[in-house]
Amino acid sequence: MLVATALVLMMTVPALALFYGGMSRSKSVLNMMMMSYVAAAIVGILYVAVGWSMGWSGDGTFFANPFDLFWLDGVGTGDYVFVMFQMTFAIITVALISGAVADRMKFSAWVVFVPVWALLCYFPMAHMVFSCTEDSLICGRIGAQDYAGGTAVHINAGVAGLVLAVLIGKRLGFGKEPMRPHNLTLTMLGAGLLWFGWYGFNVGSIVIVDQDITAEMGRTFANTTLATMGAIIGWLVVEKVLHKKATSLGAASGIVAGLVAITPAAGAVDLSGATAIGLIAGAVCAWAVGLKFKLGYDDSLDVVGVHLVGGIIGTVLIGIFSTSEGAGGVDGLLYGGGLGSLGDQTLGALVAIVFSGVVTTVIALAIKFTIGLRLDEDGEVAGIDVAAHGESAYDIHTGGGGAGSSSVLAPKTAPLSQSEGARA
Repeated sequence: MLVATALVLMMTVPALALFYGGMSRSKSVLNMMMMSYVAAAIVGILYVAVGWSMGWSGDGTFFANPFDLFWLDGVGTGDYVFVMFQMTFAIITVALISGAVADRMKFSAWVVFVPVWALLCYFPMAHMVFSCTEDSLICGRIGAQDYAGGTAVHINAGVAGLVLAVLIGKRLGFGKEPMRPHNLTLTMLGAGLLWFGWYGFNVGSIVIVDQDITAEMGRTFANTTLATMGAIIGWLVVEKVLHKKATSLGAASGIVAGLVAITPAAGAVDLSGATAIGLIAGAVCAWAVGLKFKLGYDDSLDVVGVHLVGGIIGTVLIGIFSTSEGAGGVDGLLYGGGLGSLGDQTLGALVAIVFSGVVTTVIALAIKFTIGLRLDEDGEVAGIDVAAHGESAYDIHTGGGGAGSSSVLAPKTAPLSQSEGARA
């Protein structure tokens, strides 16, 4: 569990920071990475203070008492590793949202949004999904299976990203000028590290929920691997059909789509089911990332197309592909289990969508009409790295002295010439 916890923390810093940073424009890469690092700092402390208590201290439909285990009072030090493990889930969930608002969300607004959203949205959702008391809504009352967070992590973050993207509005030039990833090497590296770290994510979750873990650890490790491989193939095939090219960005995105989809199903399905879920998720997510251009919302780094869509696919398909040999002991529709599991999984996903959508909307509107959500136009044009942090990632216009020194002295002359943006 110590290793699993370290792997999941690595998924945010540096893996997600690299993945998102490479997909960003050159003038916003530092801000993109900072959003992950700051989320880790804020959410980690808040989780120890009240998050663990809200999730794990007792019964409750939506959350447990925040003060029963305040600052882990009453929690033995031998249990700290499980607290830290769940803390890393809270961290990456919040950090995932940042990809939807790249280039244009005020850093001060992000710093306010992070703790409020974690407190009001993630901690309750974690209780509903992971605590599995009789009263907890998704796991207990509904009975939906979710081993590592298809609902609490990916649907939750995906819906939040969509809400923020809509309320903040589109980037300047969205749909009119190319907004390509500035460094796909970073993105590919980040995707590889995410895949590596995800074994801690999924296999560590099985250790928590299953007392007889030997067989389930092997199943979960293999399912995670095969689903990811299937998703790479599914994404690249659709990309080739739709755009005539199989790209490195597509492969990296396929990795994440497969990992997202197998997350809730990791302990529920067999190897063929895991492969099928990966193939389906890779193909559907490859198509779904284009919806932002058709529907007119600017999800900068495809949080909606990958995490929301992939999370829904993985959660619902448990009702099709789960097998009684899995950790949950439930046969899905394909194995003669009828529609019961499919109904439970669908309802669980819908509850997560509605809860996250409502709570995030309230939080985002409150911030929008107080301190404001969006960076001013001059700052967005110059680049949020310079506007928010006084730094530039690439010191290519000076003879040295570091990126920070040159940009602080001349913030209005930050380089804008490199290829900019996320997915065209």
